[in-house]
Amino acid sequence: MFSPRRSCSASMIVLFAVAFQVTLEAQQRRWEELVSQAESLYEQGKYPEGVTVAQQSLRVAEARFGSEHVNVATSLNNLAELYRAQGRYAEAEPLYKRALRIDENVLGPSHPEVATSLNNLALLYYGQGRYAQAEPLFERSLGIREKALGPDHADVANSLNNLAGLYDAQAQYTEAEPLYKRALAIREKVLGPDHPAVATSLNNLAELYDNQGRYAEAEPLYKRALGIREKALGPDHPDVATSLTNLAELYRAQSRYTEAEPLYKRALGIDEKALGPGHPDVAIDLNDLATLYGAQGRYAEAEPLYKRALEIREQALGQDHPAVATALNNLAELYRAQRRYAEAEPLYKRSLAILEKSLGPDHPFVAQLLQNYSVLLRQTNRKIEAEALSMRAKAISAKQAQRSAR
Repeated sequence: MFSPRRSCSASMIVLFAVAFQVTLEAQQRRWEELVSQAESLYEQGKYPEGVTVAQQSLRVAEARFGSEHVNVATSLNNLAELYRAQGRYAEAEPLYKRALRIDENVLGPSHPEVATSLNNLALLYYGQGRYAQAEPLFERSLGIREKALGPDHADVANSLNNLAGLYDAQAQYTEAEPLYKRALAIREKVLGPDHPAVATSLNNLAELYDNQGRYAEAEPLYKRALGIREKALGPDHPDVATSLTNLAELYRAQSRYTEAEPLYKRALGIDEKALGPGHPDVAIDLNDLATLYGAQGRYAEAEPLYKRALEIREQALGQDHPAVATALNNLAELYRAQRRYAEAEPLYKRSLAILEKSLGPDHPFVAQLLQNYSVLLRQTNRKIEAEALSMRAKAISAKQAQRSAR
């Protein structure tokens, strides 16, 4: 026979409550540790490892806080960021959207955290060339921050930079410039003229001028940004490498090759030491230095750098990442310049397949690649095929221009 059920004593109830509370606190600490670890792996460019940790973070958050808690939104955003870094856009998008919905429901549609979630989703669309979808999200994020935090808050400067960057990417320079300048003014006022964020704003404005060929206006801004970062962060910080690269790019655009080369090399050395030789940012540095050599006809020096950049991106980001497509295109362009057409063509084809799959058939990068490939076809006397690709590239560009005009 079963023993009669007995009620728990008051002391037992207290013990159960204490044990339950201890368990909850342990889960909370575990979640915080996982979030911190995932963010660290993201910064190191260790995206696959970061995904595993971020997935654990999400599971712990849902178990500890429930599926509709703002901490779940944090884990969703972190996981989505890691997917986005790997070009896994289809996986990232629903996570960003779910995080946004949670923040809106729990915090209200005008909370600053909602602005952050809007910004994250907009950056995903921006990276895919979905500018028409990104713009209203950036604008709403900016509006929330201006109202909730005031017009001179540092987060408002972030939103201004993002919106300006969207305009800049579409060659809407008149719209972008005042936003970049306002962001710079806010950061100088709130953070001081020597803050690293000011360097970021200076860099953004300089890139805008650079894109328009306004080199004389861009150069002093790049140099000031570099000086700020070296002083604030030290001479061996990855952000210093970024500034060195930006200034080198300006020199390369003006064929000032002897001034550009030592800057590229210093940037590469910094990133290899600070981030490790297999980091995606090292691939960018290798690509930039190789491009400089290619522009000078130093093909034998450029080729191994392009190949190493491709290898890093394939290993760190996966075979189907858009950055891999860029590396393939660059190597193909180098071969084409040497009339090594049989080696160049399969690289163009693979690059095109990656971009069409990851970014969609109407992305501006697809248009550029089609034009590059069409040049090879003309050089190999396949004029009908070349014209077809060129016409398709022009159609994509026309679509983008129409979207930008809306």
